[in-house]
Amino acid sequence: INPLEKGHTLVVPKKEIDYIFDLDDETLQGMIVFAKKVAKKIQAKIACKRVAVVVFGLEVPHAHIHLIPMENEYDVDFRKVKPKFTPEEFEETARMIRE
Repeated sequence: INPLEKGHTLVVPKKEIDYIFDLDDETLQGMIVFAKKVAKKIQAKIACKRVAVVVFGLEVPHAHIHLIPMENEYDVDFRKVKPKFTPEEFEETARMIRE
């Protein structure tokens, strides 16, 4: 809903658990492996130096991993003004990452 950068993606497990380190090992391993696959797709489609991996926040009671395309550390500052995207831009970015 409020990405920090174009391509900012969340990896969320199907199990509704509040804290990522309360996940069972198999689910956590699966999330990390899946995040790696998605991060490689993001980096291939979105111009960036790296894809940051961030486990952060208390805003939602559901474990999740942020994958954020970045050029510098400021790109991963959750306090910065967030860019606005249209629904069509969100869909286009999602399509690019899925390919």
